[in-house]
Amino acid sequence: MNFLVDNQRPPALARLIQTEFKSHATHVIDVALRDASDAEIWRYVSMMDSILISKDEDFSNMVLQIPTAKLIWVRVGNCRKAVLLGLFRRLWPRILERLESGDRFIEVR
Repeated sequence: MNFLVDNQRPPALARLIQTEFKSHATHVIDVALRDASDAEIWRYVSMMDSILISKDEDFSNMVLQIPTAKLIWVRVGNCRKAVLLGLFRRLWPRILERLESGDRFIEVR
């Protein structure tokens, strides 16, 4: 599985997914999409067969309109990076389980 972490989440989340969870992950900064529109990000995600990780509510609406799109919608408000990474460490096994079972839209709270 490939993951793309959107702007509102720190690059450290992509590094965590790579190093601790052994999955391929990049941040939008890594692929020159820092200032990209939502449509450009969706095109990239589709082209790379990736799963987007974002807190942007616009993507939660878009994922329902695109049958192949996959989104992990982070519904946690602004918090310290350590809190966010801790949340992903705790929830990652369940997130993977849901993705592997075919879920395309996962909310993380």
